[in-house]
Amino acid sequence: MCLICQRIEWIKAGENPYFVKELETGYVVIGDHQYFKGYTLFLAKEHVTELHHMETSEKLRFLEEMSLVQEAVAKTFKAEKMNIELLGNGDAHAHWHLFPRRSGDMRGYGLNGRGPVWWVPWEEMAAEDCQVKSHELEQMIKALSDELEKHLV
Repeated sequence: MCLICQRIEWIKAGENPYFVKELETGYVVIGDHQYFKGYTLFLAKEHVTELHHMETSEKLRFLEEMSLVQEAVAKTFKAEKMNIELLGNGDAHAHWHLFPRRSGDMRGYGLNGRGPVWWVPWEEMAAEDCQVKSHELEQMIKALSDELEKHLV
Protein backbone atom coordinates (compact mmCIF):
# COMPACT_ATOMS: atom_id res chain seq x y z
CA MET A 1 0.00 0.00 0.00
CA CYS A 2 1.37 3.43 -0.89
CA LEU A 3 1.96 6.09 1.78
CA ILE A 4 -0.94 8.27 0.57
CA CYS A 5 -3.34 5.28 0.54
CA GLN A 6 -2.19 4.46 4.07
CA ARG A 7 -2.89 8.01 5.23
CA ILE A 8 -6.33 7.85 3.60
CA GLU A 9 -7.02 4.61 5.50
CA TRP A 10 -6.08 6.46 8.70
CA ILE A 11 -8.59 9.17 7.77
CA LYS A 12 -11.33 6.58 7.22
CA ALA A 13 -10.47 5.00 10.58
CA GLY A 14 -10.54 8.40 12.33
CA GLU A 15 -6.81 8.12 13.11
CA ASN A 16 -5.25 10.87 10.97
CA PRO A 17 -4.74 13.94 13.20
CA TYR A 18 -4.03 16.15 10.14
CA PHE A 19 -7.39 15.51 8.46
CA VAL A 20 -9.46 18.62 7.68
CA LYS A 21 -12.27 17.66 5.33
CA GLU A 22 -13.49 15.07 2.85
CA LEU A 23 -14.53 16.38 -0.55
CA GLU A 24 -16.05 14.54 -3.49
CA THR A 25 -12.70 13.64 -5.10
CA GLY A 26 -10.22 13.88 -2.25
CA TYR A 27 -9.19 14.60 1.30
CA VAL A 28 -7.80 17.87 2.65
CA VAL A 29 -5.04 17.51 5.23
CA ILE A 30 -2.69 19.91 6.97
CA GLY A 31 0.95 19.16 6.20
CA ASP A 32 2.86 17.70 9.12
CA HIS A 33 5.64 20.25 8.61
CA GLN A 34 4.94 23.95 8.49
CA TYR A 35 8.08 25.69 7.25
CA PHE A 36 5.57 27.49 5.01
CA LYS A 37 2.75 28.28 7.45
CA GLY A 38 -0.48 26.76 6.16
CA TYR A 39 1.10 24.06 3.99
CA THR A 40 -1.78 21.78 3.03
CA LEU A 41 -2.27 18.71 0.85
CA PHE A 42 -5.24 17.56 -1.20
CA LEU A 43 -5.11 13.78 -1.64
CA ALA A 44 -7.00 12.05 -4.47
CA LYS A 45 -9.46 9.49 -3.13
CA GLU A 46 -8.59 7.02 -5.84
CA HIS A 47 -5.09 5.62 -6.23
CA VAL A 48 -3.99 7.03 -9.58
CA THR A 49 -0.48 8.15 -10.39
CA GLU A 50 -1.32 10.71 -13.09
CA LEU A 51 -4.15 13.12 -13.83
CA HIS A 52 -4.56 11.60 -17.28
CA HIS A 53 -5.36 8.24 -15.65
CA MET A 54 -8.57 9.71 -14.22
CA GLU A 55 -11.88 9.68 -16.06
CA THR A 56 -12.42 13.12 -17.59
CA SER A 57 -15.33 14.08 -15.33
CA GLU A 58 -13.44 12.98 -12.20
CA LYS A 59 -10.29 14.80 -13.31
CA LEU A 60 -12.16 18.04 -13.97
CA ARG A 61 -13.90 17.82 -10.59
CA PHE A 62 -10.57 17.04 -8.86
CA LEU A 63 -9.02 20.13 -10.48
CA GLU A 64 -12.03 22.25 -9.56
CA GLU A 65 -11.94 21.08 -5.95
CA MET A 66 -8.18 21.69 -5.76
CA SER A 67 -8.84 25.25 -6.90
CA LEU A 68 -11.45 25.71 -4.15
CA VAL A 69 -9.07 24.24 -1.57
CA GLN A 70 -6.20 26.49 -2.66
CA GLU A 71 -8.45 29.56 -2.41
CA ALA A 72 -9.52 28.55 1.09
CA VAL A 73 -5.88 27.92 2.09
CA ALA A 74 -4.86 31.31 0.67
CA LYS A 75 -7.56 33.13 2.65
CA THR A 76 -7.16 31.14 5.86
CA PHE A 77 -3.39 31.54 6.03
CA LYS A 78 -3.21 35.02 4.47
CA ALA A 79 -1.03 34.07 1.52
CA GLU A 80 0.41 36.72 -0.75
CA LYS A 81 0.91 34.03 -3.41
CA MET A 82 0.08 30.32 -3.67
CA ASN A 83 2.43 27.63 -4.98
CA ILE A 84 0.55 24.54 -6.13
CA GLU A 85 2.22 21.35 -7.28
CA LEU A 86 1.25 17.81 -8.21
CA LEU A 87 4.52 15.90 -8.37
CA GLY A 88 4.24 12.25 -7.37
CA ASN A 89 7.90 11.38 -7.78
CA GLY A 90 8.24 10.23 -4.17
CA ASP A 91 4.68 9.14 -3.47
CA ALA A 92 3.12 7.95 -6.75
CA HIS A 93 -0.49 8.80 -5.84
CA ALA A 94 -2.10 11.97 -7.19
CA HIS A 95 -1.93 14.65 -4.48
CA TRP A 96 -1.54 18.40 -4.51
CA HIS A 97 0.96 20.34 -2.41
CA LEU A 98 -0.52 23.77 -1.55
CA PHE A 99 2.02 26.24 -0.20
CA PRO A 100 0.91 29.68 1.04
CA ARG A 101 3.76 32.07 0.29
CA ARG A 102 4.68 35.36 1.92
CA SER A 103 7.42 37.93 1.40
CA GLY A 104 10.72 36.77 2.88
CA ASP A 105 9.53 33.23 3.62
CA MET A 106 12.56 31.63 1.99
CA ARG A 107 14.79 32.66 4.92
CA GLY A 108 17.78 33.40 2.74
CA TYR A 109 17.13 31.08 -0.21
CA GLY A 110 16.69 32.42 -3.71
CA LEU A 111 16.94 35.92 -5.08
CA ASN A 112 15.59 38.52 -2.66
CA GLY A 113 14.06 35.72 -0.60
CA ARG A 114 12.00 34.45 -3.54
CA GLY A 115 12.18 31.09 -5.22
CA PRO A 116 10.46 27.72 -5.43
CA VAL A 117 9.73 25.99 -2.14
CA TRP A 118 11.98 23.09 -3.12
CA TRP A 119 15.06 25.31 -2.88
CA VAL A 120 14.76 24.88 0.88
CA PRO A 121 16.62 21.68 1.80
CA TRP A 122 14.21 18.91 2.81
CA GLU A 123 16.06 18.38 6.09
CA GLU A 124 15.37 22.00 7.02
CA MET A 125 11.78 22.04 5.76
CA ALA A 126 10.92 18.88 7.73
CA ALA A 127 13.03 19.71 10.80
CA GLU A 128 11.54 19.16 14.24
CA ASP A 129 11.01 22.88 14.85
CA CYS A 130 8.84 22.99 11.69
CA GLN A 131 6.58 20.12 12.84
CA VAL A 132 3.10 21.37 13.63
CA LYS A 133 2.23 21.26 17.34
CA SER A 134 -1.08 19.68 18.43
CA HIS A 135 -2.69 22.88 19.80
CA GLU A 136 -1.67 24.77 16.65
CA LEU A 137 -2.89 21.92 14.45
CA GLU A 138 -6.36 22.04 16.00
CA GLN A 139 -6.57 25.79 15.32
CA MET A 140 -5.38 25.35 11.73
CA ILE A 141 -7.88 22.56 11.05
CA LYS A 142 -10.78 24.58 12.47
CA ALA A 143 -9.87 27.74 10.56
CA LEU A 144 -9.37 25.94 7.24
CA SER A 145 -12.50 23.82 7.69
CA ASP A 146 -14.57 26.95 8.37
CA GLU A 147 -13.15 28.69 5.27
CA LEU A 148 -13.72 25.60 3.11
CA GLU A 149 -17.39 25.59 4.12
CA LYS A 150 -17.74 29.06 2.56
CA HIS A 151 -16.33 27.82 -0.75
CA LEU A 152 -18.22 24.54 -0.98
CA VAL A 153 -21.74 25.93 -0.74
